[in-house]
Amino acid sequence: MKSTDIEKIRELTDAELATKLEDLKKDLFNLRFQNAINQLENPMRLKATRKEIAIVKTIIRERELKAQA
Repeated sequence: MKSTDIEKIRELTDAELATKLEDLKKDLFNLRFQNAINQLENPMRLKATRKEIAIVKTIIRERELKAQA
């Protein structure tokens, strides 16, 4: 993921981040299901989706810590 993509994610509001995280988790579930029944065309999408979930969670946590300080 490019740094410009990460900056775009950082510009989202808290509600938008929560929605994006929920959507990514649904996508990951669907990708895992497709992988289990051998219908997944690009297995690298699993890794990319997991990474994007981690980025969103990190940004949410950074904001929580900033609010506490």
